[in-house]
Amino acid sequence: MPADLAVIGLGPFGLPLAQAAVAAGVPTLGYDPGPADAADPAPGRRPGDGATTGVLTTADLRRVASGGPPPRTEPGGLGRVRTAVICVPTPPGPDGGPGLGHVAEAARALAARLRPHTTVILQSPVPPGTTEGFLLPLLEEGSGLRAGRDFHLAYSPARTDPGHRGESLAAIPRVIGGLTPACTESAAAFFARFTDKVVRARGPREAEAVHLLETNYRHVNIALVNEMAVLCRGLGVDLWDVIRCAETKPFGYQAFRPGPGVGGHGVPQDLAGLPGSPGPLRMVELAQRVNSQMPQYVVQRAAALLNEHGKSARGARVLLLGVTYKPDVADQQGSPAREIAERLRELGAAVSYHDPHVPAWTVLDRPVPRADSLYEAAARADLTLLLQHHRTYDLQGLSVKAQLLLDTRGTTPAGAAERL
Repeated sequence: MPADLAVIGLGPFGLPLAQAAVAAGVPTLGYDPGPADAADPAPGRRPGDGATTGVLTTADLRRVASGGPPPRTEPGGLGRVRTAVICVPTPPGPDGGPGLGHVAEAARALAARLRPHTTVILQSPVPPGTTEGFLLPLLEEGSGLRAGRDFHLAYSPARTDPGHRGESLAAIPRVIGGLTPACTESAAAFFARFTDKVVRARGPREAEAVHLLETNYRHVNIALVNEMAVLCRGLGVDLWDVIRCAETKPFGYQAFRPGPGVGGHGVPQDLAGLPGSPGPLRMVELAQRVNSQMPQYVVQRAAALLNEHGKSARGARVLLLGVTYKPDVADQQGSPAREIAERLRELGAAVSYHDPHVPAWTVLDRPVPRADSLYEAAARADLTLLLQHHRTYDLQGLSVKAQLLLDTRGTTPAGAAERL
């Protein structure tokens, strides 16, 4: 069966889309323009990911979702689809903003095979203006076709929530901004096949700015509650009780919770260097500063706790629980666990880790020992640091076994552990 949809990039943005399309009966192929045998894959890619074409089956999607390499063939299938969605990662570049190298790779691979009447949709997190100013020239130059005349071009924010088992992708409204009204309608018609609601933006820049607003909203609010965590600790106030009470307000408040950092693929952007920008978003700039200080604060709390119990950080055995950026996912991009491990090692601590989703972990080219038996490791450790609450963790049992437990997520039973 020939494919109708090409998903370029089967990472955290593309895989959910491919799964939703296949579930809706849309013949789908996947393609990743990265090197198939890269020993050190780019952020957002798994080891073994390579070029993938061929109609995806349910078994294919399960294999990719579990971290296994998909089947490898040539990208010729990209020229036989009606819709192509670019979902490659945009890890932080040298300036801290989203890097567009993978988008360029995907665009060149697609442009060489682009046919008239194809609908091309960019879904990767990018700054406003990328679809028109960066992607469009690459597609037109490589294909000889004209966007808006020979093929449709649009942007749609990914709006995925890895690891979340609540709303299905179909239930999350899909924002579409096309280069022309016809481009918008073509992309909207495609997404309407497996999405309950489509919201039309005025154009690609507006749709890209939707992603910008949603991402920065998350980072700013996490920064606020992280500052509250430090403040309440100094005042002797139970922040978790404050949040529990505050979230009963039915208007004007949405609950966010503190943690050791932020992480994830949604890079906060202040866009100070963007053409036409009047300057940095000062609130976002400050939020980045606050959130980037949290790993250091966690290490300071850890050292203080050890000291309170008559132990020094130097030579202490510290077990890190959960080193991914979100619960129940394997993705480590932006996880604060890496910096926390570095800082603990600098203090002379012997660091180990446990994470059911991460079979091996390296920090600054040095492997971190992995604990095979969670309860035995917690009992041996001078301090156990809960950095990410995976569903498999029995926090009540851990609080009993651990000599000293610091919960940075506030998920342990009240009184069972020290909290951030």
